[in-house]
Amino acid sequence: MIPVLPRSRRGRPAFTLIEVLVVIVVIAILATLVAPSLFRNVGDARLATARTQIETFGTALDAYRLDNGTYPSTAQGLGALWQRPSIDPPANWKAPYLRKEVPKDPWGREYLYVSPGRVNPQSYDLQTYGADGRPGGEGENADIVSWQQACKKRVR
Repeated sequence: MIPVLPRSRRGRPAFTLIEVLVVIVVIAILATLVAPSLFRNVGDARLATARTQIETFGTALDAYRLDNGTYPSTAQGLGALWQRPSIDPPANWKAPYLRKEVPKDPWGREYLYVSPGRVNPQSYDLQTYGADGRPGGEGENADIVSWQQACKKRVR
């Protein structure tokens, strides 16, 4: 015997409420299984972005130093890589040292720049505090600092 499907008002076969609810439950179960791994990957991507941006700033800061003899002061900040500083403007500022304006860190906060640095008194310290915005932490809350970058090969 052939099952009879319910018909819509226009005469075409339709889904019953039970069938629709079963599909919604299946989708919800799949979402709860996939969501944790998806959000972990988002956190990892933010950490990688912060590390990459700090490396990019390091390259731009080195180019600035080559042109001007020193790194930008703390007062000039990272903005000196994009626009000629208005505070003690350097005589040899050549052009923007970055392709775009200095971005905020992946969590929406300013990068912390100090020159001369506390850890690196001959150059600068550049860091972000991670997702929690506080010093220390692990995982996504860990600090990302310029002086611990694995690929850093800077002559000071």
